Amino acid sequence: MSHEQTLPVGHSVAGTGPSKGLSKRTLGVPALVFMIIAASAPLTVVGGGVPSNFAVSANMGVPLSFVVLGVCLALFAVGYAAMSSHIRNAGAFYAYIAQGIGRAAGVGAAWVALISYNAMQVGIYGLFGFALASFINGKLGTNIPWWAAALVGFVVVGWLGVNKVDLSAKVIGVLVVGEFLAVIVYDVISFAVHPEGVSGAGLAPSDLFTASVGAALSFSMAAFMGFESAAIYSEEAKDPKRSIARATFIAVGIISVFYAVSSWAMMIGTGPDKIIAESQKQGPDLLFNFLTAHGATVVSDIAQVLFVTSLLAALIAFHNAVARYAFSLGREGVLPRSLARVNRRHAPVAGSLVQSGVALAMLVIFAIAGTGSNLGTLYPVLTFFTWLTNTGAFGLVLLLVMISVAVIGYFRKHTGEYSAWTRLIAPALSAITLGIVFVLIVLNFNLLIGSTGFSPLSVILPAIVVVPGIAGLLWGLRLKNTRPDVYAGIGFGGAPDASE
Repeated sequence: MSHEQTLPVGHSVAGTGPSKGLSKRTLGVPALVFMIIAASAPLTVVGGGVPSNFAVSANMGVPLSFVVLGVCLALFAVGYAAMSSHIRNAGAFYAYIAQGIGRAAGVGAAWVALISYNAMQVGIYGLFGFALASFINGKLGTNIPWWAAALVGFVVVGWLGVNKVDLSAKVIGVLVVGEFLAVIVYDVISFAVHPEGVSGAGLAPSDLFTASVGAALSFSMAAFMGFESAAIYSEEAKDPKRSIARATFIAVGIISVFYAVSSWAMMIGTGPDKIIAESQKQGPDLLFNFLTAHGATVVSDIAQVLFVTSLLAALIAFHNAVARYAFSLGREGVLPRSLARVNRRHAPVAGSLVQSGVALAMLVIFAIAGTGSNLGTLYPVLTFFTWLTNTGAFGLVLLLVMISVAVIGYFRKHTGEYSAWTRLIAPALSAITLGIVFVLIVLNFNLLIGSTGFSPLSVILPAIVVVPGIAGLLWGLRLKNTRPDVYAGIGFGGAPDASE
């Protein structure tokens, strides 16, 4: 019974055009970890996400929420990592669900993933444009619009997207190290200042598990998005059987501990009695104002630059994810085979260009729609960024639940060396706990998009993810009847499952 269901190196599906595939064996564990953490955007989370969580949820247990979610995602990673040693496919979620639940479900999941990753990537341009324009305008006294600043990032991301993935990884590695150093400096100063003393405030279960626990967990979950992305690079990783699992576990551990400590430091540095009020008053400026007051202006300036590069790193990481999903779907004939085209650098050039086209179109739409908006300079943050990234997080958490179920299904058909804990118990616990988080996101979606009451957007935005998923499922079933040859290769790199 075959465990290796993947397209061989150098193999090409008829009609894809080039005979080359993605770059082989260029990414080691450190590079994979950097790619994962970059998608999570550490400085963006600590500087923007944590104060927003305190402000909106008014929950004191934000630091503990990262630990709780870290445990949930570690449970998820048990089965996910085991499955990754058998399935090497650039359309990771899509392939896992196709092989664990069914091919038609895999197509539906692929369309959900495409929409979700695109929403995450494109939405970040809103915050990137705002942050870069604000910094330049503040320092030079200019009046650069947010969309012009966003276009700068667009050009950089698009250029890296059509180059070898290891170049993106090197750029991302430098940016991520800078982010970590900036946050660590902030953490150290916060613990040194401690206006109300150093205490365990924010780490007690009674701080988190209040009426607002749902909102706090929903906000914090968005900070982990991208942690699953190591498997997307499985066809380009050195020793994928081991490196994908190691990178995923390392990233989950680093992200959960780092965010827990840094949000606790923010609470201690500001003062537990003041953290909610100050977060509501200052928002993302809380970290930078703190550094200016207690460090030096130059430290705050460096942190603001790194805040911008943090967003750039996330844009690159999510762009790469989308391009590889498009490549995988094109290779298997689920989408036009032209999307499987790679260039001489082994980059998925067709998928990269399509993703860039989607991003550019959305940039133009929101730039025009925001002309004269009464939201002022915050327009791209409160609309473009907030709406799209939370829509993306909604879809990705739904996929995590489906993957947990798929792991159980996969190992029922593919017996091997794994224990019941890996094959059944951990994935089942993951499906339950992440299912609860998904329900909480649905129930708190109004808060996530900045609405205090019911908003039509709380239905429209999730529908943008769910409806294509249903359409993809139906398309998969249609392929089963009309193109059985294509259907047989879904989730298997275009090569039918040899065990069936």
